[in-house]
Amino acid sequence: MTRRIAIFTDEPGWHGQQLQQAFASRSVQALFVSLQQCAFALHQQQPEPMPWVQIPGFEQSLPDGVFVRGVSGGSLQQVIMRLDVLHALKLLGVPVYNDGRAIERTVDKAMTSLLLQLHALPSPPTWVCESRWQAAELLKAEHAAGHALVLKPLFGSQGKGVQRLLPGSALPVPMLPEVDGLYYLQRYIDSGAGRWHDYRVFVIGQRVLACMRRHGQDWVNNVAVGGRCELVEGDVELEALALAAARAVDIAYCGVDIIRDLHGQCHVLEVNSIPAWRGLQSVARQDIALALVDDFVAQLA
Repeated sequence: MTRRIAIFTDEPGWHGQQLQQAFASRSVQALFVSLQQCAFALHQQQPEPMPWVQIPGFEQSLPDGVFVRGVSGGSLQQVIMRLDVLHALKLLGVPVYNDGRAIERTVDKAMTSLLLQLHALPSPPTWVCESRWQAAELLKAEHAAGHALVLKPLFGSQGKGVQRLLPGSALPVPMLPEVDGLYYLQRYIDSGAGRWHDYRVFVIGQRVLACMRRHGQDWVNNVAVGGRCELVEGDVELEALALAAARAVDIAYCGVDIIRDLHGQCHVLEVNSIPAWRGLQSVARQDIALALVDDFVAQLA
């Protein structure tokens, strides 16, 4: 019998198509489903007459597994419900890749930073607060010590809403909507003006699949804003740090963002639980979608 899985995403796009083709090559049927379309029906015996978690395309039985490619934004209640679907599926014995807890730990940059600190992994000094007065005092103290800060959205990716606050600058007014009244501030790590770069290390099942250096046109290096990709191989320090970061957040697969400062010291910037890989695929030797699918299929009953 052909196994059937759900790919949770609102917009399949290039990544979704790559995954669907990779699943088909492994004789697995993958259906695209939005988490917004899922619901609970908890007034009956499970699994008859239908599963407690209702998923379009899986009316008679739950999928053999779910692959999470996106948890869309919304109100707090809506986002909690979408995560509840992931938690419920795991409780019902459905493999979830990545699972809800891993996504919660990594989509929230404050929690990621805390876990990195708890595991004694090098990462930039970080402060998180709601008070504008506290943020302004911190900015003043860091500037007095000669440090720039980076203001990031707590939730967000691909460099959107990220701002660098150089010495002499103030907190932006008005705040960008992505920041949404919360101050997540990290000390700016300089990789070298005019040669800005950082690293994306792709981890699957506690092994490094591929690594690239991203060269930015300015201090933001994300591929989505024009970063140029270059394959990196055999960097033992980067690979060991990325694997340690993946263990710290307890995740099946991820993209770990690392930067080296002017003194050669590595710092983990972020761990991405729903990473894009189009830029990395342009330089990597391995088929990333197929590697993800093979790791996931190995977990299916």
